[in-house]
Amino acid sequence: MKIEQIHHVAYRCKDAKETVEWYTKNLNMDFVLAIAEDKVPSTHEPDPYMHLFLDAGNGNVLAFFELPTKPEMGRDENTPIWVQHIAFKVKDRETLIEFKEHLEGNGIDVLGVTDHSIFHSIYFFDPNGHRVELACPDPAEEEKLKRLDAVKWDMLEEWSRTKKAPKHADWLHAKELGKA
Repeated sequence: MKIEQIHHVAYRCKDAKETVEWYTKNLNMDFVLAIAEDKVPSTHEPDPYMHLFLDAGNGNVLAFFELPTKPEMGRDENTPIWVQHIAFKVKDRETLIEFKEHLEGNGIDVLGVTDHSIFHSIYFFDPNGHRVELACPDPAEEEKLKRLDAVKWDMLEEWSRTKKAPKHADWLHAKELGKA
């Protein structure tokens, strides 16, 4: 018994139409389908909603719910804003830079390119306040992933005991954090 893949990931949105237009314009995602009901199928509670589905590539689907009868959406104030995000893979650094320029050309503030050693990323927010990351693989990704794979269990065990960052893979962000 094994999970095959993510069917879809769902977030809440402030405005369904604005969200579809933003993702199609800025990330070139295709609008796949919309579902709207006055009752929630799983719970049968009366609660009108619009459920949107966007093609995030390779069978990955990003979905949103607009919930007009619910209080305005917020975020978990106890979690730093950089933690909760969705990351999409792009082909290479050239594509990452093209997206950065495209987004900035559309008036979107973009953070990065950030060097994560195994991949490189840019960060920005959608109109709903969700943090979005675009990431491209580093040319030496495969070799670096092997290094990380070799220490993952030791790192997890040490973290579990100490709640302090283990140094097994401190090479990963050494360049980005000026420690190289």
